[in-house]
Amino acid sequence: MEKSRIDSFLEHFSNLKDPRIDRKKLYPLDEILLVVLCAVICGAEGWTDFAVFGKEKLDFLRTYLPFKNGIASRLTFSRVFWSLNSENFKECFIEWVKSFQEAVQNVISIDGKTLRHSFDTAKDKPAIHMISAFASEARLVLGQRKVDDKSNEITAIPELLRLLDIKGSIITIDAMGCQAKIAATIVEKGADYVFSLKENQGNLFDDVKTFFEFERKERFRDTNFDYHEELSKEHGRIESRKCWVSSQIDWIDQKNKWSNFNTVGMIESTRTIKDKTTTETRLFIASLPQNAKLFASVVRTHWGIENSLHWILDMTFREDESRIREGNSAENMAIIRHTALNMLQNAKKKESTNISIKGLRKKAGWGNSSLSQILLSNF
Repeated sequence: MEKSRIDSFLEHFSNLKDPRIDRKKLYPLDEILLVVLCAVICGAEGWTDFAVFGKEKLDFLRTYLPFKNGIASRLTFSRVFWSLNSENFKECFIEWVKSFQEAVQNVISIDGKTLRHSFDTAKDKPAIHMISAFASEARLVLGQRKVDDKSNEITAIPELLRLLDIKGSIITIDAMGCQAKIAATIVEKGADYVFSLKENQGNLFDDVKTFFEFERKERFRDTNFDYHEELSKEHGRIESRKCWVSSQIDWIDQKNKWSNFNTVGMIESTRTIKDKTTTETRLFIASLPQNAKLFASVVRTHWGIENSLHWILDMTFREDESRIREGNSAENMAIIRHTALNMLQNAKKKESTNISIKGLRKKAGWGNSSLSQILLSNF
């Protein structure tokens, strides 16, 4: 029989090293993690919340672990998360996800998000910036990495990709990550890529822009290309998306600097809301074949990381408002929120009603049976 999510979670996070001195440990690490995970699922946001939740739900929690000494204090929760090694914590999370990753579909989006209130002015500590890998179709966080204070996403993205199982996937990244070294890392791991292209790429951007502008005027008469168009109408908004993809890229001087650089793409989105119409044109490079329908679908799927991850973390989990920031606690709590969101997203798929993540969190907090279903259901 497959392991339930909570069994799998506890097993994979058992490799997390406890930073405390053995003789002072009244509360085992797995019990602390279970309290915090369950509390976050149910809407808790800080150390006091976790302590109160644990005391109120002690009988329920004891159905999973002994809790011989009861529930830790808010200070214990704070100290543990402050001192846990974030690299070790992240590795445990990624290994946990890999245990059920066969269910993940093949478009993986990489994007960054700043935890806006994780700064500490007194200690001259800037807000933490995290990059996340998100399977947009499956709505699962696959991994995350903090961007070092003296670094940027360009350095952090390859480090995250090396930890993930991405073979056979299509990796989408915005213009910040449009780098030859990142493309090489993706190809080495057996995956494809689609990169958004902007002015930060200088001549490459200018060349691709000029190519599509010229070929559109000439109606692509002498150019090998593929075209796809789709129209959507929802919530009073009409949007058309036109996609052109061409594998005729021998003219690009920088072509050989990029691993498996096979196509360039352009998507023109026209949106009409009431009487106002706006048009946006975006350019891309990719290792994909010349298939405009696939290209358009992959690009559209990328934006799921904004709507199904960043937006939910901000609006439902109130991540941007969190003042947790001591030591490693902000990064470690981000991992817990990702774990909780993965469990909630999976449980949401199995709900007979169209319940939101916010509604499901309330339901879990109000009833032990709902929380049990989230913890015990298989991926």
